[in-house]
This record gives sequence, structure tokens and C-alpha cells, in this order.
Amino acid sequence: MTKTAYVGMSADLVHPGHLNIIQQAAKYGDVVVGLLTDEAIASYKRVPFMSFEQRRQVIEALKGVARVVPQTTLDYVPNLEELKPDYVVHGDDWRTGVQQHTRQRVIDTLAKWGGELIEVPYTEGISSTKLHAAMKEIGTTPDVRRASLRRMLKVKPIVRIADLHNGLSGLIIENIGVDTPQGRREFDGMWASSLTDSTSKGKPDIEAVDVSARMITLNEVLEVTTKPIVYDGDTGGKAEHFVFTVRTLERLGVSAIIIEDKTGLKKNSLFGTEVDQTQDSIEAFSEKIRMGKKAQATDDFMIIARIESLILDKGVDHAMERAAAFLDAGADGIMIHSRRKEPAEIFEFCRRYNELPNRKTLVAVPSSYNKVTEEELAENGVNLVIYANQLLRSAYPAMVATAKSILTHHRSAEADANMMPIGEILELIPGGK
Repeated sequence: MTKTAYVGMSADLVHPGHLNIIQQAAKYGDVVVGLLTDEAIASYKRVPFMSFEQRRQVIEALKGVARVVPQTTLDYVPNLEELKPDYVVHGDDWRTGVQQHTRQRVIDTLAKWGGELIEVPYTEGISSTKLHAAMKEIGTTPDVRRASLRRMLKVKPIVRIADLHNGLSGLIIENIGVDTPQGRREFDGMWASSLTDSTSKGKPDIEAVDVSARMITLNEVLEVTTKPIVYDGDTGGKAEHFVFTVRTLERLGVSAIIIEDKTGLKKNSLFGTEVDQTQDSIEAFSEKIRMGKKAQATDDFMIIARIESLILDKGVDHAMERAAAFLDAGADGIMIHSRRKEPAEIFEFCRRYNELPNRKTLVAVPSSYNKVTEEELAENGVNLVIYANQLLRSAYPAMVATAKSILTHHRSAEADANMMPIGEILELIPGGK
């Protein structure tokens, strides 16, 4: 009876290291590749460039591979217990670091039927991290970027995005991450906020910066990043004008627009009932959504309806009526907003929203109730969390402190400790070094 050798891999970017492991595994028997699903990969790093089916096609075509099976978790054990391979073949780079525990579970599981772990020496000169960096430097296409948000929403427990206001803030969101025992954590995408765009230009958040001016900022970011962008469309303007905004954003590769159900001169939602704010009628806003959806050229682009009922103290019942109507009108999701310090009304809305037969993507913006964790939001059904203005708000006091230090000391030396070295800035910007 032919023996089997099991190889687990993500294979997003196939390189000589992968080929070497498959060649070594083929010496021990028929090679069965456990190909990590998008969900499994997204649990510890960014969603792969290629979909599972695309990666499957590539691996199945490789010489030496007998068959490909999905591996739905980072843990090998479920597949191993089902297939009971004679060998597991893996690179020796997992003996240290975050995969040590996974390795030990493989060894313990194989021991149940006398299987053996074969470890192949790491292929020198090959770095997946450097290959991914090179891919990002090349950039992306509008079609790939636009579709990436829907892919993330399908496979990640919660998608996290942060505010941008220029190309540099986009690069921060694109590149900054932290390593944890569960893998690397980074932002999944960007929020093209009207508040931060207006503020960075020294103008009030009253739609004083028109769509054409905002497209300039958007293009700056699109040129130097690859992650999906969600555009803050304020009220969307007149329905007849909204269709052109949708077409423009879709053509550029933006993944979604969020529009709020208010009319008249925009006032920031966090003012609540302190200023005069009027909600649009359900009928008129629903028609705007329908017109926007009809104007789309692809199925990838998303129109998300932002409901201001809780902001205006009209209650969850009022918000739910609108949510159901806007979903029926074709909205791809609902953003629910609140200015309360505690998340009780948000979670009540989530509970009832999750029961809707036509439920779609749910978006939350925890600016006021900011003690809530992403895990708590996900447990309540939130699919996408927006950190809507934190990067700009943190940049301003840092600049003020530096300016005051220079004025106080008649030089800049005292501010050095609080500033990013110019070399790091040059490394952050592609082609700057």
C-alpha cells in the first residue's frame, strides 16, 4: 500500500521553498497538500492575494502533488486524524516562534498511529515577508482592491479599518502592525473620512470640501497603498449626483461608500441633538440607495446605509425600521452610530438586527463607547469596525507639542525624542531611500 505524506501550506505566493518541500515529501509517498483556506490564513495575517480556488489550481498543477484538501484551521490535527498520513513534511523553521505549539500537536497526533514528522531545512534566500513587501510595492489594480473588502468580510471575524487624511496616513495604515502569539495584527483597510479630510485642510466638517477636492486626497492614497478603502460619503448629496459619485469611486477601486440618512447642511453626528439635524425620509433615502445600486458596474462595490436614529435619541425601534427598509432597498450593509459612552443601545440594536431575515454587513464606529473591544463587537455581530478619526486626533497634539517646544527652547533639539527619525520616514515611503 502506498504511503502518504501530508504537507500543510498557504501557498499564496509559491516560491522555491514550497517546491523543495513538495519534492522532499514525494520521496516518502503520495503528497497530500492541506491547503489553508482563506478563513484559516485570515486568522493570523492578512487575507491572501489569491482566493482559495486560485491557490488550489496552482498547487494541483505542481509536479509531485497527488491531491489537495482544504485545511480549515491553523491546527493540523483535524485533517491528520481524518487522513492518518504516514508522514507530515514541514520546513524546520517552525521549531521556534509562534508555531512551536502547532508543531508539538502534530508530533503528538502522529504518534497515535506511528506516523513521523519529517522536517526539511529552511530554503536560504527565500523570504515570504520580502516577497509580500515586493508585491505591495508593485501595487494593485482597481478591480483587485475593490473586491478585497467583500473577501475579508467573508472570512474574518471582524474587519478593522482606520481613518486616513493624506498619503502618509495611508502608508501608516498600510504598513503598521504588531506581532502577537496569535499572529500579526494590522489594519485591514482605510476609512476615507470627510471629517479628517476637511480638518486636515483647515475647513469645517460641513461638506465644505467638495467631492472633486476629496478625490484628490483619495488619489494620493490610492497611488501608494493596496488595502481596501471605505469612503465616507456624508449624505451622498442629491440622488442624481450620487450616482456619479458611485461610478467614480467604483472606477478608482474603492470598495464601499457609506452614506448617512440626513438632509441639509451636514453637522457632525457627535453633536447629536445639540444642533439642528434632520433625518431624510425612509422613502427618499431608499430611492437614493436604489439609484446608487443601479449605477454600479460591478457586484464588488458596496453601498452601506448609516442610520442616525440613535444619535438623535429616537431609539432602537426607529433605527430598526430604517435598517429593514434600507436593506430592502438594496443597501449592502448598515452602519449604526451612537454618541453614548456605554454600548448598551448599540448592542440592543445588534441583537435585533441579527434576527432580520435580510441581514447584511453591520458596521460600528466606537468613537464614544471606545472601551469596547473588537472581540465584544464581533460577539454581538459587528462585521466591520471603523476607527474614524484617532490617527488625525493623535497627530495634532504631537505637532502642537513640537511647535511649542521649538518656541520655548529656541531650537528643535528638545523635541527630538518625540519625533520619528527622518530615516524611518524615508523607509516608510516607497522609493524614498
